[in-house]
Amino acid sequence: MTKPKGFEKPVGVRDYLPYAVDKLRAIEQNVLDCMSRWGYRQIMTPTMEFYDTVGVASSTSDQKLFKLLNNRGTTLVLRSDMTSPIARVVSSLLKEEPLPIRLSYHANVFRAFEEEAGREAEFFQTGLELVGDDSPEADAEVVALAIASLKAAGVTSFKIAMGHVGFLNGLFEEVLAGGVHEQQMLKQHLLDRNYVGFRKAIRELELTISDSQRQELEAILRLRGGKEICDQAMALSEHELARSSINHLCKVWEVLEAYGVSEHVLIDLTMIGDFSYYTGMTFEGYAAEIGFPVCSGGRYDNLLRQFGRDVPATGFALKTNRILDGIHGNVEEVVRPVLIRYNAANRKKGLERAGELRSRGLAVVTRLIHDGEAVPAEADGLYDRVEDFF
Repeated sequence: MTKPKGFEKPVGVRDYLPYAVDKLRAIEQNVLDCMSRWGYRQIMTPTMEFYDTVGVASSTSDQKLFKLLNNRGTTLVLRSDMTSPIARVVSSLLKEEPLPIRLSYHANVFRAFEEEAGREAEFFQTGLELVGDDSPEADAEVVALAIASLKAAGVTSFKIAMGHVGFLNGLFEEVLAGGVHEQQMLKQHLLDRNYVGFRKAIRELELTISDSQRQELEAILRLRGGKEICDQAMALSEHELARSSINHLCKVWEVLEAYGVSEHVLIDLTMIGDFSYYTGMTFEGYAAEIGFPVCSGGRYDNLLRQFGRDVPATGFALKTNRILDGIHGNVEEVVRPVLIRYNAANRKKGLERAGELRSRGLAVVTRLIHDGEAVPAEADGLYDRVEDFF
């Protein structure tokens, strides 16, 4: 292995130059301000956590965790999301706080990917968790706030695709009762958006399922659209879990209509999220400018149980890096500083003027011009204006 050059950095991490940081901070602050107006308080957790607690509880697969040893030989992980650390805090430091609890965050998270995948190993998320409420109102609040947050981040054209893990679990159990391997295989195809593989897998099951059951499974791929999908899904399955899940999703839609945001939402019952993690409603947000999701979230009622507090929870995270790189919306423009130039005899006046402007909220750069030195020409666009004291 060759020694890295002085300017090289590990694969999957990046440097953020000033203009990118300005844009990132503007997105972050606009979104956090939006969440604050909905009653969410900001929280910060450590970058490192114990592998045996937060690492094991995380939805991130074990091979994608960054692991390290401390000086006692204990395995730590760099946080791979913020949901598990917040679950730890809610179950310990906030265990006496009355429910529901509303928390927001902005943080860098870390996930190990194969180098050839071209994905980032360190990236930013801005998100929230609503803990202690399992109602359709809570799920709708999270979706509505995701829509408001995307707008605050400068995303102008997007759609939220919303599904329910329980519907698929119930339908698969109805058609493939006890077929754990077959159910997992079909779920994985849906998670990967591999609809060709999904259909192929169904055809391979023809010897064990009836023609009507095959048609029932294939019908899942057509369950995408508006409120009418609720009725279509109800007609597809008699399983109690599937029907109760659709009933819940219909109520979420009704609340979103009351919020006046249902135009941004479509029901997609192929949407499954991480089926080992989510337990109910799941959703993803897609922007017109970007081919990948810019936000994702859903209900994860079993997570806090791993930390000793058995309460329901739901939430979402904006993929802030994708918004930073791909969205050209209403993010604040960079403010250029005022340049104050002065000579030694007028140093006091120059610095007093700089202090005055800074007290008014302006950015100011100062520069001493030595006696006999030619006053330099300033680069176009670097400063808002120049004031001289000499």
